[in-house]
Amino acid sequence: MSRTRVLTDSQWELISPLMPSSDGKQGKPFRDHRQVVEGIIYRYRTGIAWRDLPAEFGPWQTVWKRHRRLAGDGTWDRVLAELLADADAAGLIDWQVSVDSTVTRAHQHGTNLPRAQQVTGGPTELQESGRGAA
Repeated sequence: MSRTRVLTDSQWELISPLMPSSDGKQGKPFRDHRQVVEGIIYRYRTGIAWRDLPAEFGPWQTVWKRHRRLAGDGTWDRVLAELLADADAAGLIDWQVSVDSTVTRAHQHGTNLPRAQQVTGGPTELQESGRGAA
């Protein structure tokens, strides 16, 4: 097995029907979808820059442009939805989620209240105390 081969044949069989076709479009036909999709997966798996993709995936510009196009036209959303639906139907997904509050923290700006209301209780309190002093 090659270090750059990231999808098995059975995995690709699930994804390939969901890829768009270049039939009827002007210009060159699409480069092999599998080669490009594996380049996208490899790039995200390794964390490398697009320019550093190995040559086995083709020109990095092609891989980047295809990823951008597939993200823009909703193809990745459809692929995810289809794969999740198939896995859920097969009972492969456990939808239970456990959240531990010791690791879930909100940033100080994570609330929707202005700072004055957080500290003093809001502008109403300030106005009432001003009236009471008069």
